[in-house]
This record gives sequence, C-alpha cells and structure tokens, in this order.
Amino acid sequence: MSTKTPEEEPLLRVVAGNPTDEEVAALTAVVLAMADSAESNDRRHPGRAWLRRTLLRLHPLPGPGSWRRSGR
Repeated sequence: MSTKTPEEEPLLRVVAGNPTDEEVAALTAVVLAMADSAESNDRRHPGRAWLRRTLLRLHPLPGPGSWRRSGR
C-alpha cells in the first residue's frame, strides 16, 4: 500500500539567480537558527519579571517603612 502525503511547501524559494548548493545550505542554516532563536525568546518571557525582581533583590527588607514597600 502506498500512502499519499501532502507535499510540503519549500522552506525557501529562489526567484532570481543561480545559487550554489553551499549558498542555499548557508541561507537555510541562518533562517532556521533565527526561527529557533525567536521561539526560545517566546518561551522565556513569562518568567522574566520574577527573575528581574530576584536579581534586583526587590523583596521586603527589614527597616522603617518596610511594610509599605512590601505592597508595591
């Protein structure tokens, strides 16, 4: 039995010129690296504010007025 699979669209399409295999491979590597970088940036955003507060040591410290600062 043969299973037909829908053809995928190509990742890149050359519209002008005659690039070598090496040039196409280099361009593909750059595009995939940029896509991976964008995805990893999206995954890091939700926890960024908590990390920033920890690095800046914004937790309440003992002292005058500390109870007011804890509500910010």
